[in-house]
Amino acid sequence: MSRPKPDAKLLRRIQREGMKPSDARDAAIRRAIRSIPKGKVATYGQVAAAAGYPLYHRLVVRILRSEGDVLPWQRVLGAGGRIKLRGTAAMEQRMRLELEGVTFRGRRVDLPRHQHVFRPWEGGKS
Repeated sequence: MSRPKPDAKLLRRIQREGMKPSDARDAAIRRAIRSIPKGKVATYGQVAAAAGYPLYHRLVVRILRSEGDVLPWQRVLGAGGRIKLRGTAAMEQRMRLELEGVTFRGRRVDLPRHQHVFRPWEGGKS
């Protein structure tokens, strides 16, 4: 049985809210990303939820695009452990993860082995 999908109005409202500047929200997302240890990975959605903003996975992507050089961006993946970047960026992400000891099953990270489990005190709203 699948999860119920949020209604379209709620999704649009979340997208609008995600576009508004919020230093506290963005800092919580950055803290959640920084808490992922070497050799572990998390999905965009898990990072957003750990920061206290479920359904803000697109904002996680935007923050990584704008500040990826100061965050461990390679440790954040798409749902199911798939690298969502394209071309050379995807190859670089895979290479960085492999250098950290992360193993793959085909194109996906071996999530049962490398999935980071966020603790309540990591990331989150302050």
